[in-house]
Amino acid sequence: MITVAMITMNEEKAVGKVIADIRQAVPDAEILIVDSSRDSTPDIAEKAGARVIRQFPPKGYGKAMDLALRSGKGDVIITLDCDDTYPTEMISTLADMVLRQGYDLVDGSRLKEKPKAMPWLNYWANRGFALFASILFNRRVTDLHSGMRAYRASMLAKLSFDPNGPALPVELLLKPIKQGFKVSTIFIKYRERIGQSTLEPLRSAWWTAKRIIRCHLD
Repeated sequence: MITVAMITMNEEKAVGKVIADIRQAVPDAEILIVDSSRDSTPDIAEKAGARVIRQFPPKGYGKAMDLALRSGKGDVIITLDCDDTYPTEMISTLADMVLRQGYDLVDGSRLKEKPKAMPWLNYWANRGFALFASILFNRRVTDLHSGMRAYRASMLAKLSFDPNGPALPVELLLKPIKQGFKVSTIFIKYRERIGQSTLEPLRSAWWTAKRIIRCHLD
């Protein structure tokens, strides 16, 4: 079974479309949303058939993602941002790599080249941090912050990570690599988002560096 897990905060403009696209791509998947919205996002999601877990007042991205990853019923958990930036048509490909090819984690990298939807500053920051991590871990990584990945549920059960603070995807990629799990990367398209971004670039950059170093030293 596949679980598609998302976290949402005020995504009422996008959530209905994203759920419909997921249903078209993987009709039998469980769609799980951890929601911290003040708008109608959870109501739209439930009406569209998603299982919604409310986390309100908000506890931050990391704790919401932790809850989403550990609440899915599937053998593989596919993460996705609920802003229409990621290609739902790739869900089956990522899931197959876990369920049939034996990978524990598949990273959907946005950075085969610069996406038109990504500002240059974000692109070069992502490339720079990926290069830094590649050197420290002696393995090429290209996208530490992708919101589209496939995780084997049994791997997540064995994985410990710090859900506090930004940049959790960094740790969710580097810890499995360091611990010897079978990790792969495929390149995906990245589109313009629906709605406003809540990213805090400077805070995210600080936490990215902190998580890279901490994973290396653990």
